[in-house]
Amino acid sequence: MDETPEKRNYLGILFECCNVYARIHRTKDGTAYEGRCPRCLRPIRVAIGEGGTSQRIFKAR
Repeated sequence: MDETPEKRNYLGILFECCNVYARIHRTKDGTAYEGRCPRCLRPIRVAIGEGGTSQRIFKAR
């Protein structure tokens, strides 16, 4: 089986609430990145739009 896993776009997030790093992935409709803090489950949503940034790592306060 030579099936290559599909690449999933993600952002790296430092959740300052629990001082932990995690990746959040793009939604199926491609309009945002969504995820949760792995410790306290605080949700985060980052919209994708025109004039965005090429930055891949962010802090969530």
